[in-house]
Amino acid sequence: MRKCPYCDFNSHPLPPVYDYAAYVDALLADLRFELGSIQGRTLETIFIGGGTPSLFPANQVKRVLDAVSDLVPCAKGVEVTLEANPGTLEGGRYAGYREAGINRLSIGVQSFNDRALQRLGRIHGADMALRAFFLAREAGFENINLDLMFGLPMQTVDEAGLDLETAITLAPEHISYYQLTIEPNTRFAVAPPPLPEEGRLWNIQTRGQKMLARAGYHRYEVSAYASSRRRCRHNLNYWEFGDYLGIGAGAHSKVSDTPGQRVRRCSRIASPAAFTAAAGTRDALSSDYHLSETDLIIEFMMNLLRLSTGFTEDLFQNRTGLPYARVKPMLSEALRRGLLHSDGTQYRPTALGHRYLNDLLVLFLD
Repeated sequence: MRKCPYCDFNSHPLPPVYDYAAYVDALLADLRFELGSIQGRTLETIFIGGGTPSLFPANQVKRVLDAVSDLVPCAKGVEVTLEANPGTLEGGRYAGYREAGINRLSIGVQSFNDRALQRLGRIHGADMALRAFFLAREAGFENINLDLMFGLPMQTVDEAGLDLETAITLAPEHISYYQLTIEPNTRFAVAPPPLPEEGRLWNIQTRGQKMLARAGYHRYEVSAYASSRRRCRHNLNYWEFGDYLGIGAGAHSKVSDTPGQRVRRCSRIASPAAFTAAAGTRDALSSDYHLSETDLIIEFMMNLLRLSTGFTEDLFQNRTGLPYARVKPMLSEALRRGLLHSDGTQYRPTALGHRYLNDLLVLFLD
């Protein structure tokens, strides 16, 4: 296994022999350590992501899910997502994940073009991506997301359109359609590939949005499109500035003491080996702090303004504990510039605001 040249996730190539059971032991120790911070809460969603969790044997995934349900009250119909790489899956493993309790798959296809996949450093080809989807259906998965990127090295408008047309033809319940960006500390940052120029990127994006709309995929977030009632509940909680608990190497958490009170953020050390050794103790934390007023405002806006529905005054006050008056001048300026529109209580980004989201967010940095 190797790390993709564009990836800045906390992922690491696996050694020839890996002790999956020991890492699961560490995950569960980490969960028990944090139980006090989520006491009295009900778990609505579970997301197993970061790197390639589909390398994990199904029996170890089941260990995690069984322990979570024993330790934390779970809502009826809890959404349980697993991120999957088409190059690491076969039919039997899909069935094992389904039996373990996974009910939603997010498959990292990225492209159905073999040349594009090679340029991205992916280990799978187009045929493997298609096969992964069909095997997931055969295993009984009725809620599947396909991750698809555009703006790939040397990609044309027609190539991007064909990628999206292929994805739509498969009729997944959800499509994540987002632009390749060059992140720091990646191989692409050191040796950037030839990317499409701005005009071509805009044509790819607008054409793709029209294709998705015609096919019945509703855009509810900047890069997320869902068929009827199939929005990703887990990611929607992030975007609505809800609370979440992250366990595992490099995981991040956001937990409010109570509505209107302090918001705590913490993260785990990134090294899987170091995390495994320290799990279940404070030594596993790499950061632990409470958000300042300024941080609360900008983090709330960074998430909520990605959503097509935006936010209400009540939601802002409930999630941050701050009065609406604190951001009213910034909202007024955003309205004046045509980056937001409002019915008096609900604020939504305009098409211009979504296109120039960074310019909109800068207004809240004061």
